[in-house]
Amino acid sequence: MSPTITTSSEANGNVSSATARAAASAAATAEAAGPQPVTMAKALNTAMADAMHADQSVLVFGEDVGRLGGVFRITDGLMATFGEQRCFDTPLAESGIVGMAVGMAINGMRPVIEMQFDAFAYPAFEQIVSHVAKMHNRTKGKVKLPMVIRVPYAGGIGGVEHHCDSSESYYAHTAGLKVYTPATVADAYRMLREAIDSDDPVMFMEPKKLYWSKDLVDLDALRAEYEANAESGRFTEGSAAVARSGTDATLIAYGPSVPTALAAAAAAAEEGRSLEVIDIRTIVPFDDETVAASVRKTGRAVVIAEAHGFASVSSEIVARVQERCFHHLAAPIRRVTGFDVPYPAPKLEHYYLPGVDRILDAVDDLQWED
Repeated sequence: MSPTITTSSEANGNVSSATARAAASAAATAEAAGPQPVTMAKALNTAMADAMHADQSVLVFGEDVGRLGGVFRITDGLMATFGEQRCFDTPLAESGIVGMAVGMAINGMRPVIEMQFDAFAYPAFEQIVSHVAKMHNRTKGKVKLPMVIRVPYAGGIGGVEHHCDSSESYYAHTAGLKVYTPATVADAYRMLREAIDSDDPVMFMEPKKLYWSKDLVDLDALRAEYEANAESGRFTEGSAAVARSGTDATLIAYGPSVPTALAAAAAAAEEGRSLEVIDIRTIVPFDDETVAASVRKTGRAVVIAEAHGFASVSSEIVARVQERCFHHLAAPIRRVTGFDVPYPAPKLEHYYLPGVDRILDAVDDLQWED
């Protein structure tokens, strides 16, 4: 075989190419620094990757989460990065997935499992209610279950029943479970890291229609902030956020309904009404203090949720606000929720889901004449 001879012009060209690549890499690094448009999907994926880097006991499994990277690509790249021992696919057996996670958590691991769609978790409901929720209490605190059940939930994607259910009320009603639901990209990262680090089981409800929403976020700064907060014990859990300040009425929302509430508040502002928006963030534990402080300030409230109104999280919020703010209320609390019917066909979901017009109609009904 003849030896390869490199001419001076080729060598100079290679140097030039290398220099160009280095310059491009430096430019890309510089461009990547600071806040960038980041999707909620990317924030969730980064949170799991960071948790897996930080703790060898964290592992991810579920249907199609490995090679495919999840039906919504939330686990994309985790199998390639961490190997098939820490991110792997399971059979279509939700009860088995949860049962296996219970066994792993009892034995010192921190499983993060995915229910491919909200209502697909119903076959695992018995495992969740009878074992996940009760193990800590059943063993008088001797056995902890540090596990996260990720549930892509709610509507707005043109799906049908079993693909767009809002199942959070089932889990919130079950003592022994924490229930988180982020509404922003930054909270998606923070709250999933907290959920994975928690020694208690967490139902992590992910609003599907927000997966591809984008915010300007610096993931490196967010990572550093989380690590600093974790050391100092400052957590998002049990802490609602004031998403928009206002003085005339309070819109109380969580998960997929928060952007809708913010849009309604913006529309109301054009008509001269100042609406405050509270993002619950963690349904269990519930931040009574922030919610009550807002309603005592404004004197009026509307609770917004995609789930059915009957016997729901929205019902519980109304009851708690009524108990704590009765003498401050200028009008009965109103609710804007999904209707008490199974989730409709895609062409009808815009009638079913709480929208800006329905929220503004509820605000108009808050006895302003008084």
